[in-house]
Amino acid sequence: MDVFSSGSFKHEAPEPLEGPVVATVTGGTILWFVLFLAQLPFYGWFADHGHTWWLWTCLAGGVLGLYGTWYVRKRDAAIKKADGTDSATGPAAE
Repeated sequence: MDVFSSGSFKHEAPEPLEGPVVATVTGGTILWFVLFLAQLPFYGWFADHGHTWWLWTCLAGGVLGLYGTWYVRKRDAAIKKADGTDSATGPAAE
């Protein structure tokens, strides 16, 4: 056990993985809203059994997902602009 706590093994942190972040967040947001809408007709059952928090959790996930979608789109645009790959700053725009 002392081998793990002594800190003798040091590795560089790997580079972060970049994937389709905007598509992932947008898909998750849509999923939260679909789950909310699918549960909405059963509101009475949820209320009778004390599970209305399920609906509100899905709604909160959808609303926070809208913010997340806006955020990752702005981040993606900023990364592309910093790299110089933005279509508006490319050679064709000059």
